[in-house]
Amino acid sequence: MEVKMIEGKVYEQLRQCIKALLSRTAKLRPKPVSEIWYNNEEVCRLLGVSLRTLQTYRDKGLIPYSQVGHKCYYKIKDVECFIEKNRTEMG
Repeated sequence: MEVKMIEGKVYEQLRQCIKALLSRTAKLRPKPVSEIWYNNEEVCRLLGVSLRTLQTYRDKGLIPYSQVGHKCYYKIKDVECFIEKNRTEMG
């Protein structure tokens, strides 16, 4: 095994560069699917329903959501769960 020695100052600069690079690359990773949030229009398109029907689902507590101001957001995982709960078997 070959051993190389470097100055403490150079080592610290290298360490800081690696730390900065790791921080930048962490921001490039896509979010896990469970952290993706959809707005009303996106959920309506996924479910094939109108805004009014989606409002009814919210009013009846059929689909979980978060509200910020006047905008509603839905976790993709909750939308998938809602679809699965309302799935019917054929035949």
